[in-house]
Amino acid sequence: MSLRPTIDFLLNDWLSVERLNQRERFSDHSRETFDAVLDTCERIAREKYAPFNRLVDTQEPHFDGEKVILPQATHDAQKAYAESGMLSAAQDYDIGGMQLPYTVEAAANAFFAMASVSIGSGLLTVGNANLLMAHGSETQKRVFALNEFSGRWSGTMCLSEPQAGSSLSDVATRAVPDGAGFESDPLGPRYRLKGNKMWISAGEHELTENIIHLVLAKIPDEHGKLVPGTRGISLFIVPKKLVDTDGHLTGERNDVALAGLNHKCGWRGTTNTLLNFGEGKYPVRGESGGGLDGAGAGAGAGAVGYLVGQPGKGLQCMFHMMNEARIGVGMAATMLGMAGYHASLDYAKNRPQGRPVTSGGKDAAAPQVRIIEHADVKRMLLAQKSYAEGALALELYCARLVDEQHTGAPEAADDARLLLEVLTPIAKSWPSEWCLEANSLAIQVHGGYGYTRDFPVEQYWRDNRLNMIHEGTHGIQDMDLLGRKVLMENGKGLQLLAGRINATIERAIQVPELAAHANALGKALQDVGATTKAAWATANPTEVLANAVPYLQAFGHTVLAWIWLDVALAAHASADSPARTGRLAAARFFFHYELPKIGAWLQVVRTRDLTCADLAEDAF
Repeated sequence: MSLRPTIDFLLNDWLSVERLNQRERFSDHSRETFDAVLDTCERIAREKYAPFNRLVDTQEPHFDGEKVILPQATHDAQKAYAESGMLSAAQDYDIGGMQLPYTVEAAANAFFAMASVSIGSGLLTVGNANLLMAHGSETQKRVFALNEFSGRWSGTMCLSEPQAGSSLSDVATRAVPDGAGFESDPLGPRYRLKGNKMWISAGEHELTENIIHLVLAKIPDEHGKLVPGTRGISLFIVPKKLVDTDGHLTGERNDVALAGLNHKCGWRGTTNTLLNFGEGKYPVRGESGGGLDGAGAGAGAGAVGYLVGQPGKGLQCMFHMMNEARIGVGMAATMLGMAGYHASLDYAKNRPQGRPVTSGGKDAAAPQVRIIEHADVKRMLLAQKSYAEGALALELYCARLVDEQHTGAPEAADDARLLLEVLTPIAKSWPSEWCLEANSLAIQVHGGYGYTRDFPVEQYWRDNRLNMIHEGTHGIQDMDLLGRKVLMENGKGLQLLAGRINATIERAIQVPELAAHANALGKALQDVGATTKAAWATANPTEVLANAVPYLQAFGHTVLAWIWLDVALAAHASADSPARTGRLAAARFFFHYELPKIGAWLQVVRTRDLTCADLAEDAF
């Protein structure tokens, strides 16, 4: 079973992505160029990623005392991905990019995520470089971002710290000006950083000749004190190896040291690290790449870092990368769910077990049937299909909004921006919860075999379990949605989303086969709107946010019901085929089995139920 027909349907029959070619930025492209990109990525994923998914899971990264060792397959995959041009796919022609719509880029990257999410495909590097293109100086763009887009260097994001976790207010990494001439360095105002960063994906390796860390740190005030909260956080470029203004390595290692590798339940092929900045293991002396004058730069004085943007504005800059990473996490979760679905479907078609139940009972002498003929196995397969294909549609819809934000007319671009604000928590959290459930169902379809390493579905589940945690846990996404996104700009984003949903309802209610779904979605939308108002009726954030996760779940299911109804309209208009039948059945499953769940979730939100929040610690 191939992913390609689903990608083609969503891009062409549903999103009509070829219409983007009417815009000046994409005018050189056509259906043929988009297909060529998809063909190339599908081939590389099939040849360089998929065959080694189990290998990178069993041969984890290890540190030999000097460097991190990764399997040769990971080096080969990294090289093939960089050579494909996908790192700079959406960038301008004049810096080596393809000016590809982000929608097509996201679809192409889906092949890599499905083939081996653990090997990775440059997500953080692209996000790092995109941040610098948006917020860095011209020199920072030229020296750092362009070398990342070329694949020569790679990038990370360094937010969390051992004592702080997701609480960025408690960041303790310090950055002090590096001497009297610190502001005149051509690479940016030069600082020395000291601190520790935890959970840094791809934080140390030999896949590229340099690693560019984007690090959140606080600049002490005139009394040497760190400003409390997030308003004192600044953002710094901290290269593993120091460079000059022409992008050449100076031959000197920056004071960034590997403190340890984290050994994870899944994603074992990706190096995950604890990094020490400025501990003195690699003391930086003399001049650094941008013309360090030596003032205040004695041995062990800290890791050299270059300020990005304005002091105290680091979190605003980093959110550019975080939001991009969150959509990437949603896509990774989606494609792991899809991989499990394809594997369990193949197994169900070929595994004989049991006999059909008839009015006369079972005939023990009758031949066994394949398990896909059992109703409960069909239920588990259809659930997986509705989760994974629905999530893929959601991620591609969000990618299409990114293109609209960047290339649409001013009003449409601003609408896309607001819709993305509201949908980003859903795009990250919904697939990470429900495609994980899809992976659990894939194990169940396999029975006992699914719980062994003889089949890939146990690895898919282990890999996917991380996605509910990284780039902002469910608990962070729910507070972002209910505590901020539905309220921002006087609720305009929520109103825009409701308008899009109602437009789909109005179209679907004219189609007899879809009218019941349209009515059910209209009721769900009304309930979510009423619950949002009821939740904030007392304006007490403690009461409101006590049940923010159930709100996130109900909101997410409503969004996915809308996505499925919109996809069903496109499927209904397509030629009769097994794929059409399957898509309409998946939509029907979601409306019959999933959407009704929102009632219980919304009830505790609407009544501001404090069962959990008020329970005393000793009662546990």
